[in-house]
Amino acid sequence: MYLSRLFAVAVSLIAPVAALSHEFWIEPLKYQVDSGETLQANFKNGQLFEGNSLSFFDRSSARFEMIVDGNVQALTPRAGDSPAFDVIAPERDALVTVVHETTASKLTYSEWEKFLKFAEHKDFTNAAADHAAAGWPQDKFRESYTRHAKALIAVGNGEGADEAVGMETEFVAITNPYASTFDNNMKVLVLYKGKPRADAQVEVFDRSPDDSVTVTLHRTDADGMAVVPVTPGHSYLFDAVVLRPVADPVEGPNPLVWETLWAALTFAVPAK
Repeated sequence: MYLSRLFAVAVSLIAPVAALSHEFWIEPLKYQVDSGETLQANFKNGQLFEGNSLSFFDRSSARFEMIVDGNVQALTPRAGDSPAFDVIAPERDALVTVVHETTASKLTYSEWEKFLKFAEHKDFTNAAADHAAAGWPQDKFRESYTRHAKALIAVGNGEGADEAVGMETEFVAITNPYASTFDNNMKVLVLYKGKPRADAQVEVFDRSPDDSVTVTLHRTDADGMAVVPVTPGHSYLFDAVVLRPVADPVEGPNPLVWETLWAALTFAVPAK
């Protein structure tokens, strides 16, 4: 039996900390479409499952694909396209997985407290000690970050299954939320370098039909699995972050010392 430790977090309490981190996700305009209909989704960046839509640009995209039944279709939008994902759905029932990995971006921490709050919020308990042990400065240091996002869209009855796609970190949906047999318990596997991440924090953003958002924190078990109760008629963003030292730190007045890898999964649960 897969276990998940649940910690409910009120939005009013998490908002000050969430301001320190901006999630990135793929947000379909419709999570369920008919065969042959247009599939569209935006790249989104923001907080608490609310944010701005981003256009597609080659320089910020390392990988962009649509996967159906193991068949991979590379996506090549034009620069500036928004929605970034805009294709014709398969002419049959299918579960469509949209995959996007970004190139690396960088940010500068000018205040040590912001880094500490981010590390606490994302559950990196050893970050401060590791930073000090490495002799890195507590101000004007940099972080490199990449995004590793998936979205699940149902065509027709959404028949099909998600699978690992080889991203450096990713969610794999073990259950299909669109299946008629779905029991409102979403099972996900969290991978890092192709291996399960045990005892990893999974942050879950739950958007209800009235657009209110609640946030809960969960953990993966020893096998890298988390089981999250979900609600029909709601849409979801799952988020899990890896923090690691940069392989070759860049010295100087603003040293590049940390790297974060953000995994995201979006999907909806059909209303009964």
